[in-house]
Amino acid sequence: MNQPGWGASQVSVRFGARQALDRVSLGALPGQVTVVVGADGAGKTTLLRCVAGALAPGAGSVRRPDARRIGYLPPGPGVYEDLSVAENLRFRSAAYSVPDTGARLSEYLGRTGLAAARDRLAGQLSGGMLRKLGVIVALLPEPDLLVLDEPTTGVDPVSRADLWWLIARAAANGAAVLMSTTYTEEAARAARVLVLDSGRTLAEGTPAEIVAAIPGTITVRSERPTAEDERRRSWRRAGAWRVWQPPGAPVLTRGRREPVTPDLQDAVCVAALRRELGVSHA
Repeated sequence: MNQPGWGASQVSVRFGARQALDRVSLGALPGQVTVVVGADGAGKTTLLRCVAGALAPGAGSVRRPDARRIGYLPPGPGVYEDLSVAENLRFRSAAYSVPDTGARLSEYLGRTGLAAARDRLAGQLSGGMLRKLGVIVALLPEPDLLVLDEPTTGVDPVSRADLWWLIARAAANGAAVLMSTTYTEEAARAARVLVLDSGRTLAEGTPAEIVAAIPGTITVRSERPTAEDERRRSWRRAGAWRVWQPPGAPVLTRGRREPVTPDLQDAVCVAALRRELGVSHA
């Protein structure tokens, strides 16, 4: 393994003519949260399925603990919707031969607002409550590796905060947490980040390292640049236009330009533009 902890090394997966993953590596360390970020179709689910043991890679290797020491939340609910909240928890506890978890479950259910819904069918829960139940179920065996596929996508802000409490709690208890998301603001909270695009690695490192690696500068303008070259290096954000200026590139569009301190979202945009435009400035 080239990466520390659990994870993947040079993993490739192909579905027919489509290359879903192309030599992707990542590591997930105990006590840390590692986030895979990318747009829909980037390869996040395929990578997490490989690490969790739900899919065999076509090439490369995966290092993971024993299956009974892995907690996995797939893209779907991850629970039985025709069972109640309590029945799902009892069933999964029995399946994993988990000893008495009463105190821990009471804390999880109380902290996430699910205590009052113990007898409700999982299929009758809101989207946010369903995802929280799925994460709690994945946490039951106190896994060494917790793999969560977009646990916060499409949920309300309160449920998202509850989910992050569960995620942080798992890492604090020593689990290596590997999760995927489309939200760069969430990825910025992780210890390490892997940015995927069309099955390939765009960037990898701590959030600070990825931001620091941006070559050139980023400016903000009220209107999109008129010069074609600069238009191709611009993107809309927060009601304005951000323009990436590679090192040594001339400023073609005149007008008011304000430099900005970039964040992870800017870094991801620049990484995508560098690949798209073939810019290799160091």
